[in-house]
Amino acid sequence: MEHVSGLAVTEHVPSEWRSGDPVVVLVHGTLDRSTSFARVLRRLDDLHTVVYDRRGYHRSRDAVPLPTTIDGQIDDLLGVIGGRPAVVIGHSYGGTIAIGAALRSDPSNSITSVAGYEPPLPWLPLWAGRGGSARSQKLRDDPDTEAERFFRRVAGDGAWDRLSESAQAERRADGPALVAELNAIRVSDPPFDVTSMRIPALFGRGGQSIPHHRDGVAWLVEHTPNAELFDIPGAFHGAHLSHPDGFASFVRRAVERAGEVAVATEPRRHE
Repeated sequence: MEHVSGLAVTEHVPSEWRSGDPVVVLVHGTLDRSTSFARVLRRLDDLHTVVYDRRGYHRSRDAVPLPTTIDGQIDDLLGVIGGRPAVVIGHSYGGTIAIGAALRSDPSNSITSVAGYEPPLPWLPLWAGRGGSARSQKLRDDPDTEAERFFRRVAGDGAWDRLSESAQAERRADGPALVAELNAIRVSDPPFDVTSMRIPALFGRGGQSIPHHRDGVAWLVEHTPNAELFDIPGAFHGAHLSHPDGFASFVRRAVERAGEVAVATEPRRHE
């Protein structure tokens, strides 16, 4: 485990690593941590992989200040990459960060391919209609309450109740990071323009995911140049946990796409 800018970073270099091979960086979502990719990483042992706990979460909980904008999250991701050729794959909120990083105009930006699995896009009208305007509603309750509420909404009441008291306390401790990052993207104006993407992009979704997640991915594929759709049959939002084989294939497809030339083409579908 390494520490970059106060972040806990875990890097795996395969025995047959070749100079020039890209690093494959996996970025976790809200109220999650890098260890959630464990089953996926076991299926990617031949790749040079990097995972990290984002600022405010788990082993990076003491890394302050917390980012109050998506730009702060992008700064951390580019710092972890460190100018190396990289393929970046983000799950959920991590996908939003990955897209923003791929679009940043920066001499240190060395991302050659980007992938996002069901990234949240609260500024889109299709997200605003999912039970109140996600674009304008900021989280206002205390972080402990918001963390528990988010976990129950995403994973279910039963999943929360099955957690030990210490595990519940751990999730509540991540509440400040959750509040900061969700408020950062609950905006009306898009924080980036996907139509300006100049590298290959891959967007994934689960076959059983809720409509606004699936529709958001369809929107990305339609509006991002040279984008490709990747479906994981039978999966919900947490595909990295429930369908590690499918998510590992999603990662490998993103790595394959790094060797393609990014030109505006009709979206392609991969199942």
